[in-house]
Amino acid sequence: MLRQTISTASRAVRSSAQRQPLLAARPAFTQTTTPAFAAVARTTIAPRVARWYSAEAEKKDAEAPKNGNGNGNGEAAEKPAEAESVEAQLKKQLEAKEAEVRDWKDKCLRSVADFRNLQDRSAREMKAARDFAIQKFAKDLVDSVDNFERALSMVPEEKLTTQEAEQTEHLKDLVSLYEGLKMTEKILLDTLKNHGLERFDPHGLPFNPNEHEAAFVTPQADKEHNTVFHVQQKGFKLNGRILRPAKVGVVKNK
Repeated sequence: MLRQTISTASRAVRSSAQRQPLLAARPAFTQTTTPAFAAVARTTIAPRVARWYSAEAEKKDAEAPKNGNGNGNGEAAEKPAEAESVEAQLKKQLEAKEAEVRDWKDKCLRSVADFRNLQDRSAREMKAARDFAIQKFAKDLVDSVDNFERALSMVPEEKLTTQEAEQTEHLKDLVSLYEGLKMTEKILLDTLKNHGLERFDPHGLPFNPNEHEAAFVTPQADKEHNTVFHVQQKGFKLNGRILRPAKVGVVKNK
């Protein structure tokens, strides 16, 4: 009897649900049926409605993670990707600018170094031009200085050492001429020295091939080997540079 009653009530509920809304039909059952029928209606109808809403919610919850967040549009997932791409582009641009800065800095340092080297080289060249501007003139002038020395060497030394009381008139004139030439030679050498031209006499010094020119060599037992014992022509220096080497005779005992 109970089974027949339940099946009859179920058929009645289905037919009434098709004609009326579910919420409006539910009070009618509670008013016209027995408590047993109300319990059956709650177990057969209400759970179906709850399961339908639960399935939709589960479906939405299952679809939500696929979009990256709960709203299902994927906009928040795209924004971090775009931000990362922009950051990568900015990093590349920054690295390119830093490389360009290093390149220009290296070029500037090289330019400064080249300019300073040019300044130093120009200063040396200007100094050399000032120091050796009279080189050609000095080479022509040293021959005149040599002539003074030759003229003075022609006067015998014994005539210069003769007592004044014993000197004749001609000898006095010779001594006066010698002293005048000697004074002129000294003034000329002092003037040339002020301009960097200086005469040197290597007599008695070791032979130096950078400053001396060996005119001849000869053995001498009383002198050291490789020593200058005779000066045929004195040398000249212009601001420390050899303008004319001295022509000398060198001792060779080996």
